[in-house]
Amino acid sequence: MKKNSKVTAVILSAVLAMSMIGCGSSAEDTTNDAAATDAVTDAAASDEATDAADETADAQAAGDRTQLIVGFDAEYPPYGYMDENGEYVGFDLDLAQEVCDRNGWELVKQPIDWDAKDMELNSGSIDCIWNGFTMTGREDDYTFSEPYVDNSIVVVVAADSDIQSLEDLAGKVVATQADSSALTALTDDSEDNKDNIALAATFADLQQVADYNSAFMNLEAGSIDAIAVDIGVAQYQISSRGDMFRQLDTPISTEQYAIGFKKGNTELRDQVQNTLNEMVSDGTFDKIVANYEDYNLPAMVCLGK
Repeated sequence: MKKNSKVTAVILSAVLAMSMIGCGSSAEDTTNDAAATDAVTDAAASDEATDAADETADAQAAGDRTQLIVGFDAEYPPYGYMDENGEYVGFDLDLAQEVCDRNGWELVKQPIDWDAKDMELNSGSIDCIWNGFTMTGREDDYTFSEPYVDNSIVVVVAADSDIQSLEDLAGKVVATQADSSALTALTDDSEDNKDNIALAATFADLQQVADYNSAFMNLEAGSIDAIAVDIGVAQYQISSRGDMFRQLDTPISTEQYAIGFKKGNTELRDQVQNTLNEMVSDGTFDKIVANYEDYNLPAMVCLGK
């Protein structure tokens, strides 16, 4: 019996060991199965995310837009500025609002630092630069709409100033906005801009300010002698400040305004341009322009002319 008991014990031990081995294999299989299930789930989630991204890209490509984010200088009247009620208004924003209304978009008015406009556009923070934006000399840097304003760079002085012509600016302190078209007109060393470079060389100083409101305050205070500025801004400041300032007869240069989109974004450009063309055809464009007659805009617009 003892021998049989030993044999039985050995057999039982073997069976138990086999059972444990079997249990170990089952646990391993379960783990592998779970891992496989997780992999399948992750793959499915990844596919869903990819599909969602593709659908979003397809929707954007199809023009399924809900808003238009317009980047503008909030101190650049009459194109874009803050009024006495704290609202962002202006000629360009009026045009943008009508374009958005016709396309079923929400207009998002996004004030930007003018120096950072390229970063804002290229990062996607804004959809376009629409704020008296000069296309002349920048044609290869952006995807532009058709020009809609013929602009001139002019000089504004105090009403009682002895400066009567561009030649009288010799030895004077002239200010303009940083990264502005007026600054470009006075500093661009291209062959066809030699006269303006020569003019700027006669100044005692060419100062750069953050915005034109600051420039006009400095002119009023007498800390500068003149301002080089876009004619629309000049007309706004002259008309809104009474008889404090006047504009010299001869402009520094002429240029054109257009809406700037990120390079290659022809689809959005075309949507906006087609809507502007419709506004020209049905007379809405001219009605908006007429609201800015005091700023000489009716004589400056060129779209549809």
